[in-house]
Amino acid sequence: MAISRAQLLKELLPGLNALFGLEYARYGEEHKEIFDTETSERSFEEETKLSGFSAAPVKNEGSAIAYDNAQEAWTARYNHETIALGFSLTEEAIEDNLYDSLSGRYTKALARAMAYTKQVKAANILNNAFTAGYTYGDGKVLCATDHPLVSGGTNSNTPSVQADLNETSLENAVIQIAAWTDERGLLIAAKPKKLVVPPALQFVATRLLETELRVGTADNDINAIKNNGSIPDGYTVNHFLTDTNGWFLTTDVPNGLKHFVRTPLTQSMDGDFDTGNVRYKSRERYSFGASDPLGIFGSQGA
Repeated sequence: MAISRAQLLKELLPGLNALFGLEYARYGEEHKEIFDTETSERSFEEETKLSGFSAAPVKNEGSAIAYDNAQEAWTARYNHETIALGFSLTEEAIEDNLYDSLSGRYTKALARAMAYTKQVKAANILNNAFTAGYTYGDGKVLCATDHPLVSGGTNSNTPSVQADLNETSLENAVIQIAAWTDERGLLIAAKPKKLVVPPALQFVATRLLETELRVGTADNDINAIKNNGSIPDGYTVNHFLTDTNGWFLTTDVPNGLKHFVRTPLTQSMDGDFDTGNVRYKSRERYSFGASDPLGIFGSQGA
C-alpha cells in the first residue's frame, strides 16, 4: 500500500517546525565482532568437517607399520534468506512536494530497518545457542556439553553447571577450552579470543578484563586473566543478545561462526505506470550459522 497524503497530512500544512522519529542513531555492525564473513555464489553453502588421524603408536622392531583411516565427521549447511522491505509514495503526494521532504528520510529509515534485521538474525545464533531444536551439523545445539567425536569422546563448549560471568567462571572457561580435542582425541591448543556480553554485563566485563588486581577481593593478588592475556581481544557488547545473564567467548578455532553474503544490500526505485506511485526497495540475501561449534564457548548464566 502506498503512503498517501492522508497519512502525511501535517506535512502539507504551513508552519511545521520539525519532522522526527526517523533519525535515531543505530548500533553498528556488531555481527562482525562475532562472525567471519565470506561471499557465496550458490543458493546455499555446505562445509564438511574432516577427521584426522589418531596418535601414532609405537612400531616394534620387525613389525608392520600401523595404518589409520580418515573420514568425514559431519556437514554444516547454510541456507540463505532473502531480506527485503520497501515503501511507495502516491502520485498525488509527489505532486504536493512531499517527495523532496520525505523520500530522503524514509530511505534512511529503510536502511535502518534492514540493518536492524541483520543484527537480530546474527544475534539469534547466540540467543538460541542453548535452545532445543536449533541444532547444527553434529546434531547438537550450538553450546552443548556433549558434541560427539569420531573417536567416541565428546567436547563441551559450555559449563557443566551454568554460571554467571565472574572471575571463577571465566577462568574455568579458559581452562575448559584448552582441553578441547579434535575428532580423534588429539589436543587442538584452542584459545579464547574475545568475550561477548549483553549490555547488562558490560561493567562486569570491564572489571574482569581491565582491572590490574583481582576483582572483589581484599587480596593483593594480580588479575591473572589480564596478566596472562587469556582473552587477548578484550570484550564486545552485543545489544541484540536477549539473555541479560548469558555470555560467550569466541575462540581461535577456524571455521566457527560464519556469515555468508549471497547478495549485498541493494536499493532501487521505480515508478508505477498505472498509479503514478514511486516505489522504493531494499534487498539483500545472506545467512548466519556455525560450522565448527568450537568457534564459541557460551554460558546461560546461573
